Parts: sequence; structure tokens; C-alpha cells
Amino acid sequence: MSKRLHTHYLGLDLDNPLVPSASPLTATLAGACRLEDAGAGAIVMHSLFEEECSRDHALLHHFLYEQEIGHGEADDYLPVPDSFRTAEEHYLERLAEMKARLQIPVIASFNGVSSRGWAEYARQLAGAGADALELNIYHIAASAQECGAAVEQRYLDVLSEVRQAVPELPLALKLSSRFSSPVHLVAQLQAQGADAVVLFNRFLEPTLDLDTLKIIPQLKLSTADELNERLRWTAIMRAQVGLDIAVTGGVHSAEDVIRTQLVGAQVAQLASVLMQQGESVLGQMKAEMLNWLDDKEYESLDQLRGSVCHANAADPSGWERANYLDTLDLWHP
Repeated sequence: MSKRLHTHYLGLDLDNPLVPSASPLTATLAGACRLEDAGAGAIVMHSLFEEECSRDHALLHHFLYEQEIGHGEADDYLPVPDSFRTAEEHYLERLAEMKARLQIPVIASFNGVSSRGWAEYARQLAGAGADALELNIYHIAASAQECGAAVEQRYLDVLSEVRQAVPELPLALKLSSRFSSPVHLVAQLQAQGADAVVLFNRFLEPTLDLDTLKIIPQLKLSTADELNERLRWTAIMRAQVGLDIAVTGGVHSAEDVIRTQLVGAQVAQLASVLMQQGESVLGQMKAEMLNWLDDKEYESLDQLRGSVCHANAADPSGWERANYLDTLDLWHP
């Protein structure tokens, strides 16, 4: 294992910080193998969604308890169709296949919104061999009765439930940036047993069709412009919390990855750039990162990691309000 690009994330030693995030690219064994061959340090599997599990459990309940065969002596025998497989069964099979084939760590991902019910899924994922688990609590705070503290408590409750269920499994929480005090929340998550946070989840924004007046889902890949928000908060958090940080959203080049390391992240998660350019971009990034280290006379990423975070920057106020007027002055008619 080369030590120049080495990083340590979720208790795992990674050859490099390039980690493909949950996406269709990590949904199959073939896709995961291509990413490993291209140079990924680890992968985050595509997400197992709470809605899929709930739907399949409802169908299973229907097969077992709600069928009416019409013959009294046969009513106690209501077999589930042989072809019926739940979402978690499919997911656990793919996870087991990846663990048997891949040499790099495999991080499972569960995406949900309910405050309860995560524990059993976590146990199953741990039992199938996941090296770690990423919890993606995709919650839109849409109720006037739900205050900010209640939204944060939802995350803490989910973490507490999962941590009790799988005390030894490394856990990362994928967060949005829409908290009034992200650093305070992350500190609470660390105290509750989180091993890492992933900054930041991208809420997918629907649009409104003016002809039909229907709400239309739309998928837009990230752009490099989105990275700056992640860099700022990683830099601010780095000296104040001890858990690992993964940056996701807006990482599109080797230079972007190096920026994530300078502000103190352990890994950079990628999806959009892989969808646009293919798996081979991972090898290109690794080569460019090594060239940058040579040009700047760094021995390794470990040497520079966190050197421009809020606590270490030559002008820490640049990560806060101090650059506000300076930024406005950059515009000229």
C-alpha cells in the first residue's frame, strides 16, 4: 500500500481518499469491481431505502395473512411466491458478494426518515460483512410544529438506536447543511457514538410544471461550485471535533480532493464526476495528486491534512464573516 495518498477513515486504512459515494455506480458487483480496478480507496454501496423495505414488508404481510384461497382446509397454507425477494434480501446478497470479491472496504448505506426501526437493518448489514455503515437521514422539516431542536434530536435518536444495535460497527452520518449550528450538532453526534460525518447531503429539488401544475422530480449532477460550502464547514469543524469527516458534493478534480484534505477531511466522496467521465478518472486523479505533492514538496497527504483548517489557517477569519465585504468588492460593473 502506497503511503503517499494514505488516509484513515472509519477505522479503516485506505490506500487513498477517493471514495465513490452511494450511486447507481456502486449498485452492482460489476460496477464495484470496475471502481476498485480504477483505484478507489473504498466504496459506499448504493442506499437501501426505508420506503423499499416498508413496501416489501407490506407485500409480504399480504401474502402471509391477507390472502383468501376460498377453501377452508387450505386457508392455513398461504405460501409466499418463490420469486418474491425483499429489498433488503437483494441488498444483503449484493453486499455479501462485494465483500467476497473486493479487496477494498465496503461501506453499506441506509437511507430513511423514520425515527425508529433502524436497528434491525443495521444488524443485518453488519452480519453480511459491511466494513462500516453510512446513515443517510433524508428529512425535510416541513411541519410548523417541528422545531430545529426536534430535527436535530431525530438524528441523535437514530444514531443512539443504531449504536446500541451494532456497538462495534463504525458509523457515519450523512448530514445536510441546513442546520442552524452544524458544529454543535456534530459535536453531539460524536458524544453519542458517531465515528464520522459526511458533509453534505444534496437535497434533490423538484420543479413545477406550468402547463400541468404538477410537481416534477429532477436530477441534476453536482458542480464544482458546490464544494466551497463543504470546505468552509469542514475547516471550521476540524479543530473542534475529533471524528472523521468525509466531503461529498462538488468534488470534480484532483485539486478539489487536495482542497478537502487541506481543510481536514479524511476522504472525498465522488459520484457526479464518475457518472460524467467514467471510472478511469480515479486513476487520473491519483496521478495528478502525486504530481501536486511533488511540486509542493509534500511527502504525503498525511503531512498536509488539516493545515488550512480554521485553527491552522494564516487568516482563520477568512472562513467566517471577515471576507464578506472583500468578496462583495470583487464585483465591478
